[in-house]
Amino acid sequence: MTLNISPNDLGHVIEADRANVWHHLSQHKAYETINPRIYIEGKGLKVWDALGNEYLDAVSGGVWTVNVGYGRESIANAVRDQLVKLNYFAGAAGTIPGALFAEKLIEKMPGMSRVYYSNSGSEANEKVYKMVRQIAHRHHGGKKWKILFRERDYHGTTIATLATSGQPQRAAQYGPFPDGFISVPHCLEYRKQWDVENYGERAANAIEEVILREGPDTVGCIVLEPVTAGGGVIVPPKGYWERVQQICEKYQVLLHIDEVVCGVGRTGKWFGYQQYGVKPDFVTMAKGVASGYAAISCTVTTERVFDMFKDDASDPMSYFRDISTFGGCTAGPVAALENMRIIEEENLLENTVLMGERCLKNLEALKAKHNVVGDVRGLGLFLGAELVADRKTKEPIDEKRVQAVVADCLKQGVIIGATNRSLDGLNNTLCLSPALIATANDIDRITDVIDRALTNVFG
Repeated sequence: MTLNISPNDLGHVIEADRANVWHHLSQHKAYETINPRIYIEGKGLKVWDALGNEYLDAVSGGVWTVNVGYGRESIANAVRDQLVKLNYFAGAAGTIPGALFAEKLIEKMPGMSRVYYSNSGSEANEKVYKMVRQIAHRHHGGKKWKILFRERDYHGTTIATLATSGQPQRAAQYGPFPDGFISVPHCLEYRKQWDVENYGERAANAIEEVILREGPDTVGCIVLEPVTAGGGVIVPPKGYWERVQQICEKYQVLLHIDEVVCGVGRTGKWFGYQQYGVKPDFVTMAKGVASGYAAISCTVTTERVFDMFKDDASDPMSYFRDISTFGGCTAGPVAALENMRIIEEENLLENTVLMGERCLKNLEALKAKHNVVGDVRGLGLFLGAELVADRKTKEPIDEKRVQAVVADCLKQGVIIGATNRSLDGLNNTLCLSPALIATANDIDRITDVIDRALTNVFG
């Protein structure tokens, strides 16, 4: 069946959606009186909805995903050809796209060596948690089973990954959660918890304090985003990552970097951790791996970690006894291969750096113009502007007014994001993550629209 919907059929599509679809992150009461928004086409950075409205998408599909932009025929063709040849075989065996993308990916990640496929960021992170727990049982006598996570970070929507949610509103009403997941303080210097000169080092030392409190022999892993996404677009302060690495090595704590948002170019390098010279034990990724053209996520490990699961071949319980059904789909890795080729051949990492610098400069200009902008921050095409009622006290703007800015931008034809259902009283950061193909004109239009929206909402 080929979907060939004419404009006259879209009324039926809207009603079918209203009657049958349960949307993500949505209160549906409003849809009893208004139409749900349905997007029907995309090209480059632009998308069109069912009513014919055109938008510039500054959040890459709403959740920082479509890194190479919409309408990439070469990815669609690669996926189509592969599906006809072999669409699927369970991950207990190999496939050509799986092998070739793993090889290509590892070339971008010195020090890493093994790729475990699944189909979502939540799943990729949960695989790490299971690996850590199995390592604890097999190699530490059941000790070193605790996993640390950071306030404001987010790692997924399953019960286990919500147990490591540093965003209380995401986890609210879904407990009780499994034991052994312990929080460490956030590292946002704008809302600093310590009055010290070297804030980055102090924020990292807080991790050591938690390890010592819990007992180093009980802590097996820490999971961190290289740049915090939904918790407010937080770029760690200078000195933070260097100290984190030292602490992990000192206490033999495995370092898990969650690159679900930052991975595959978003910060201007292939991976966010590569901005800091960090040497992780696990790296997880999903959204930008195939830019949303197919479902894929990867849990990448070192050979040292991999070897822990093949040390005793005579023991039928010694290997990683896990499977992801759709980790066996071939569409994901073949789309990821083409996605990576596009990034390389179109020099999108370089473009991300240049356009990110331009966007940050434009946001700084908005901060100088609008007192409601308390802080701007970001890395590459991954940026945020925190809105406050008072710059001196840093009192956050009410979430409804933040959402009013988002709505005003939408009326002007630009889709931006904002932190929501994340942090009590602190859902006050506008979020930008346009595709890596963004031009100077795109960037200027995005910030010009935000400028007008701030004026319209706050005067």
